[in-house]
Amino acid sequence: VPGDSGRPPRYDVLMRYAQGGGLTPQEQERRERLRMDAAEHFARGEKTGAIARELRVTERSVRRWRHAWERGGADALRSAGPVSTERLGPGQWERLERELERGPLAHGWSDESQGWTLTRVKLLIGRMFHTGYTVQGVWKLLRRHGWSAQVPVRRALERDDEEIEVWKAQVWPQVKQPRRTWAPTSASRTRRGRG
Repeated sequence: VPGDSGRPPRYDVLMRYAQGGGLTPQEQERRERLRMDAAEHFARGEKTGAIARELRVTERSVRRWRHAWERGGADALRSAGPVSTERLGPGQWERLERELERGPLAHGWSDESQGWTLTRVKLLIGRMFHTGYTVQGVWKLLRRHGWSAQVPVRRALERDDEEIEVWKAQVWPQVKQPRRTWAPTSASRTRRGRG
């Protein structure tokens, strides 16, 4: 989510996941074919649940597509336009990925705890391939190839797990506030009966 300045947030670590976050041109074409298939089902008057099962998509997607189809026909389900073309070829991407896996320390950044940031990846791409990307463009590129932003878990160097367990078992029960019990009370006033 972009920050107040409209720029993308800073990410401390990039992690590789099996499924990509962005749409490749091939994936965009496949999604458009699904929407066109859905339009044929809509024209036959088929129900949302049946279409979702047939196309193996969520009912929510089918409802969204149906709404667009009702407003603008099949043309409303066509892709808005081509996704941005990657400036890196497949071989260059493989090289970049190998370098990302080596870590920022291997590329001269001494603060290993900070990990890869979008700015660092942008600089690495520029150094390796003499190709300019914006920080936002780097984020889209990485998402398209299945990388995700992760904030690393930082642990204190002085951390002693055994001491922590002793504190949880012996000290915490003595210092925590007792739970308040709830008992129903009458909130209404009572009146003396007429007599």
